[in-house]
Amino acid sequence: MSLKGFMFPRSATGNASLLPDTPWHYSGSMLTLEYRTHPQRVIELLPDYLEPADEDPGAVAVIWAEWQNCSDDYSEILDPARSQYKEAFVVVRCKYRGRTYSRCIYIWVDTDYAMVRGHHQGYPKKLASIFLSRPITVGRAGPRLEPGGRFGASIAAYDHKLAQARFEITGQSDHSGFVNAHPMIHNRWMPAIEGDGTDSLDELVTMQACDSEIGRCFSGTFDLQLSDSPVEELAHLEILEKIAGYWREIAFSWRNGTTLRRRNLQETG
Repeated sequence: MSLKGFMFPRSATGNASLLPDTPWHYSGSMLTLEYRTHPQRVIELLPDYLEPADEDPGAVAVIWAEWQNCSDDYSEILDPARSQYKEAFVVVRCKYRGRTYSRCIYIWVDTDYAMVRGHHQGYPKKLASIFLSRPITVGRAGPRLEPGGRFGASIAAYDHKLAQARFEITGQSDHSGFVNAHPMIHNRWMPAIEGDGTDSLDELVTMQACDSEIGRCFSGTFDLQLSDSPVEELAHLEILEKIAGYWREIAFSWRNGTTLRRRNLQETG
Protein backbone atom coordinates (compact mmCIF):
# COMPACT_ATOMS: atom_id res chain seq x y z
CA MET A 1 0.00 0.00 0.00
CA SER A 2 1.35 3.43 -0.93
CA LEU A 3 1.28 6.17 1.67
CA LYS A 4 -0.65 9.38 1.03
CA GLY A 5 -0.28 12.97 2.18
CA PHE A 6 1.22 16.18 0.81
CA MET A 7 3.57 16.50 3.79
CA PHE A 8 4.49 14.35 6.78
CA PRO A 9 3.12 12.33 8.45
CA ARG A 10 1.97 10.23 5.50
CA SER A 11 -0.56 7.47 6.05
CA ALA A 12 -2.88 5.10 4.22
CA THR A 13 -5.53 7.83 3.91
CA GLY A 14 -3.45 11.02 4.01
CA ASN A 15 -5.74 12.58 6.63
CA ALA A 16 -2.93 12.94 9.17
CA SER A 17 -0.73 15.02 6.86
CA LEU A 18 0.21 18.40 8.33
CA LEU A 19 -0.64 20.07 5.01
CA PRO A 20 -3.43 19.48 2.47
CA ASP A 21 -2.78 19.33 -1.25
CA THR A 22 -2.43 22.60 -3.15
CA PRO A 23 -3.91 24.98 -4.17
CA TRP A 24 -3.98 26.97 -0.94
CA HIS A 25 -6.20 30.07 -0.67
CA TYR A 26 -5.48 33.13 1.50
CA SER A 27 -7.52 36.19 2.49
CA GLY A 28 -6.24 38.78 4.92
CA SER A 29 -4.58 42.10 5.63
CA MET A 30 -0.98 43.28 5.63
CA LEU A 31 0.87 46.12 7.35
CA THR A 32 4.04 46.97 5.40
CA LEU A 33 6.73 49.32 6.73
CA GLU A 34 9.58 50.18 4.36
CA TYR A 35 12.92 51.70 5.32
CA ARG A 36 16.57 51.87 4.26
CA THR A 37 19.47 50.15 5.98
CA HIS A 38 23.17 49.78 5.11
CA PRO A 39 23.22 48.04 1.68
CA GLN A 40 26.09 45.80 2.81
CA ARG A 41 23.89 44.35 5.57
CA VAL A 42 21.43 43.20 2.90
CA ILE A 43 24.17 41.89 0.61
CA GLU A 44 25.71 39.74 3.35
CA LEU A 45 22.41 37.85 3.65
CA LEU A 46 22.42 36.82 -0.03
CA PRO A 47 24.05 33.66 -1.46
CA ASP A 48 26.96 34.52 -3.73
CA TYR A 49 24.93 33.76 -6.89
CA LEU A 50 22.36 36.48 -6.04
CA GLU A 51 23.20 40.12 -6.69
CA PRO A 52 21.91 43.21 -4.88
CA ALA A 53 19.17 45.27 -6.51
CA ASP A 54 20.41 47.97 -8.89
CA GLU A 55 18.41 50.75 -7.25
CA ASP A 56 17.97 51.24 -3.51
CA PRO A 57 19.84 48.03 -2.56
CA GLY A 58 19.41 48.79 1.15
CA ALA A 59 15.61 48.94 1.03
CA VAL A 60 13.85 46.66 3.54
CA ALA A 61 10.18 45.90 4.22
CA VAL A 62 8.98 44.63 7.60
CA ILE A 63 5.51 43.16 7.13
CA TRP A 64 2.81 41.94 9.52
CA ALA A 65 0.00 39.82 8.09
CA GLU A 66 -3.15 38.21 9.48
CA TRP A 67 -4.59 35.40 7.35
CA GLN A 68 -7.60 33.22 6.96
CA ASN A 69 -6.65 30.34 4.67
CA CYS A 70 -7.96 27.05 3.34
CA SER A 71 -7.49 24.31 0.79
CA ASP A 72 -9.67 23.58 -2.21
CA ASP A 73 -12.37 21.74 -0.21
CA TYR A 74 -12.78 24.72 2.21
CA SER A 75 -13.02 22.36 5.19
CA GLU A 76 -10.73 24.60 7.25
CA ILE A 77 -13.23 27.47 7.18
CA LEU A 78 -15.62 25.49 9.40
CA ASP A 79 -12.70 24.46 11.65
CA PRO A 80 -11.09 27.86 12.27
CA ALA A 81 -8.28 26.50 14.44
CA ARG A 82 -6.87 25.25 11.12
CA SER A 83 -7.62 28.36 9.08
CA GLN A 84 -6.30 31.38 10.99
CA TYR A 85 -2.76 32.52 11.71
CA LYS A 86 -0.51 35.57 11.88
CA GLU A 87 2.99 36.10 10.56
CA ALA A 88 5.65 38.78 10.35
CA PHE A 89 8.40 38.81 7.78
CA VAL A 90 11.31 40.82 6.44
CA VAL A 91 11.76 41.28 2.68
CA VAL A 92 14.60 42.69 0.58
CA ARG A 93 15.24 42.73 -3.18
CA CYS A 94 17.94 41.05 -5.22
CA LYS A 95 18.78 40.00 -8.79
CA TYR A 96 19.31 36.63 -10.40
CA ARG A 97 20.36 36.32 -14.04
CA GLY A 98 19.38 39.95 -14.67
CA ARG A 99 15.87 39.77 -13.14
CA THR A 100 14.81 41.52 -9.94
CA TYR A 101 13.13 39.45 -7.20
CA SER A 102 11.81 39.95 -3.70
CA ARG A 103 13.37 37.70 -1.06
CA CYS A 104 12.16 36.90 2.43
CA ILE A 105 15.21 36.78 4.70
CA TYR A 106 13.48 36.40 8.09
CA ILE A 107 9.94 35.31 8.94
CA TRP A 108 7.97 34.28 12.02
CA VAL A 109 4.55 32.59 12.30
CA ASP A 110 2.32 31.41 15.14
CA THR A 111 1.14 27.99 13.88
CA ASP A 112 2.98 24.79 13.01
CA TYR A 113 1.26 24.14 9.67
CA ALA A 114 2.07 27.65 8.41
CA MET A 115 5.70 27.16 9.43
CA VAL A 116 6.09 23.83 7.60
CA ARG A 117 4.18 25.13 4.58
CA GLY A 118 6.72 27.94 4.40
CA HIS A 119 9.61 25.49 4.59
CA HIS A 120 8.18 23.73 1.53
CA GLN A 121 8.17 27.08 -0.30
CA GLY A 122 11.62 28.14 0.89
CA TYR A 123 10.47 30.68 3.51
CA PRO A 124 12.77 30.41 6.59
CA LYS A 125 9.83 30.36 9.02
CA LYS A 126 10.21 30.19 12.81
CA LEU A 127 7.60 30.22 15.56
CA ALA A 128 6.91 33.47 17.43
CA SER A 129 4.28 35.57 19.16
CA ILE A 130 2.80 38.10 16.69
CA PHE A 131 0.20 40.80 17.24
CA LEU A 132 -1.39 43.36 14.92
CA SER A 133 -4.27 45.80 15.54
CA ARG A 134 -7.46 44.93 13.67
CA PRO A 135 -9.60 47.63 12.03
CA ILE A 136 -13.17 48.03 13.18
CA THR A 137 -16.38 49.32 11.57
CA VAL A 138 -18.43 49.83 14.76
CA GLY A 139 -17.54 51.12 18.20
CA ARG A 140 -14.30 52.57 19.48
CA ALA A 141 -12.13 49.52 20.27
CA GLY A 142 -9.89 49.76 17.23
CA PRO A 143 -8.73 51.88 14.29
CA ARG A 144 -11.00 52.91 11.45
CA LEU A 145 -9.76 52.61 7.87
CA GLU A 146 -9.55 56.37 7.40
CA PRO A 147 -7.02 59.15 8.03
CA GLY A 148 -6.09 59.12 11.70
CA GLY A 149 -6.61 55.37 12.13
CA ARG A 150 -3.72 54.05 14.26
CA PHE A 151 -2.36 50.50 14.38
CA GLY A 152 0.15 48.76 16.61
CA ALA A 153 2.19 45.63 15.84
CA SER A 154 4.80 43.50 17.60
CA ILE A 155 6.98 40.40 17.23
CA ALA A 156 8.48 38.37 20.08
CA ALA A 157 10.33 35.05 19.97
CA TYR A 158 11.69 33.02 22.91
CA ASP A 159 10.33 35.78 25.19
CA HIS A 160 12.53 38.39 23.51
CA LYS A 161 10.85 41.37 21.83
CA LEU A 162 12.13 41.65 18.26
CA ALA A 163 10.10 44.54 16.84
CA GLN A 164 7.49 47.09 17.92
CA ALA A 165 5.68 49.34 15.45
CA ARG A 166 3.01 52.01 15.21
CA PHE A 167 1.32 53.11 12.00
CA GLU A 168 -1.14 55.95 11.31
CA ILE A 169 -3.20 56.24 8.12
CA THR A 170 -2.82 59.51 6.25
CA GLY A 171 -4.74 58.65 3.08
CA GLN A 172 -5.61 56.10 0.42
CA SER A 173 -2.96 54.57 -1.82
CA ASP A 174 -2.93 52.76 -5.17
CA HIS A 175 0.00 50.54 -4.13
CA SER A 176 1.61 49.08 -1.02
CA GLY A 177 5.29 49.72 -1.64
CA PHE A 178 8.05 48.43 -3.92
CA VAL A 179 10.19 46.04 -1.85
CA ASN A 180 7.69 43.17 -1.77
CA ALA A 181 6.37 43.80 -5.30
CA HIS A 182 8.32 41.17 -7.28
CA PRO A 183 8.18 37.38 -7.61
CA MET A 184 9.78 35.72 -4.59
CA ILE A 185 13.14 33.95 -4.81
CA HIS A 186 14.03 31.55 -2.00
CA ASN A 187 16.32 28.68 -1.09
CA ARG A 188 15.14 25.23 -0.05
CA TRP A 189 17.88 23.74 2.13
CA MET A 190 18.13 20.50 4.13
CA PRO A 191 21.39 19.34 5.74
CA ALA A 192 22.45 15.81 4.87
CA ILE A 193 21.71 13.20 7.52
CA GLU A 194 25.42 12.28 7.63
CA GLY A 195 26.13 15.59 9.38
CA ASP A 196 29.19 16.19 7.21
CA GLY A 197 28.38 19.81 6.33
CA THR A 198 26.77 19.01 2.98
CA ASP A 199 23.15 19.48 1.97
CA SER A 200 20.84 16.76 0.69
CA LEU A 201 18.49 19.47 -0.64
CA ASP A 202 19.85 22.69 -2.13
CA GLU A 203 17.51 24.48 -4.53
CA LEU A 204 16.90 28.05 -5.60
CA VAL A 205 13.19 28.49 -6.35
CA THR A 206 10.83 31.22 -7.43
CA MET A 207 7.10 31.57 -7.00
CA GLN A 208 4.25 33.99 -7.45
CA ALA A 209 0.65 33.97 -6.29
CA CYS A 210 -2.21 33.26 -8.68
CA ASP A 211 -5.79 34.58 -8.67
CA SER A 212 -4.79 37.65 -6.66
CA GLU A 213 -7.33 40.22 -5.52
CA ILE A 214 -6.41 43.54 -3.91
CA GLY A 215 -8.82 45.35 -1.61
CA ARG A 216 -8.55 48.70 0.12
CA CYS A 217 -5.05 50.15 0.51
CA PHE A 218 -3.87 53.03 2.68
CA SER A 219 -0.53 54.78 3.21
CA GLY A 220 0.69 56.48 6.34
CA THR A 221 3.44 57.36 8.77
CA PHE A 222 5.09 54.93 11.14
CA ASP A 223 7.53 54.34 13.97
CA LEU A 224 9.51 51.10 14.14
CA GLN A 225 11.91 49.85 16.79
CA LEU A 226 14.07 46.74 16.33
CA SER A 227 15.45 44.99 19.42
CA ASP A 228 18.42 42.73 20.04
CA SER A 229 17.98 39.03 20.75
CA PRO A 230 20.56 36.30 21.43
CA VAL A 231 19.01 34.10 18.70
CA GLU A 232 17.86 36.63 16.07
CA GLU A 233 19.62 39.15 13.80
CA LEU A 234 16.78 41.47 12.81
CA ALA A 235 18.25 44.43 14.72
CA HIS A 236 21.39 44.22 12.56
CA LEU A 237 19.26 45.65 9.74
CA GLU A 238 19.54 49.09 11.32
CA ILE A 239 16.95 51.70 10.36
CA LEU A 240 18.74 54.59 8.63
CA GLU A 241 15.79 56.24 6.90
CA LYS A 242 12.05 55.56 6.87
CA ILE A 243 10.42 55.32 3.42
CA ALA A 244 6.68 54.75 3.86
CA GLY A 245 4.06 52.58 5.54
CA TYR A 246 1.00 50.84 4.08
CA TRP A 247 -2.03 48.82 5.22
CA ARG A 248 -3.92 46.78 2.64
CA GLU A 249 -6.44 44.01 2.13
CA ILE A 250 -5.28 41.15 -0.08
CA ALA A 251 -6.35 37.70 -1.25
CA PHE A 252 -4.57 35.18 -3.43
CA SER A 253 -4.13 31.50 -4.19
CA TRP A 254 -0.88 29.53 -4.42
CA ARG A 255 -0.35 26.34 -6.38
CA ASN A 256 3.34 25.79 -7.16
CA GLY A 257 6.70 27.35 -7.95
CA THR A 258 9.65 26.86 -10.29
CA THR A 259 13.16 25.52 -9.59
CA LEU A 260 15.83 27.87 -10.96
CA ARG A 261 18.99 26.20 -9.68
CA ARG A 262 19.90 22.91 -7.97
CA ARG A 263 23.03 21.83 -6.14
CA ASN A 264 26.07 21.05 -8.29
CA LEU A 265 25.23 24.30 -10.14
CA GLN A 266 22.71 22.65 -12.47
CA GLU A 267 20.70 25.35 -14.18
CA THR A 268 17.09 24.56 -15.11
CA GLY A 269 15.59 27.88 -16.06
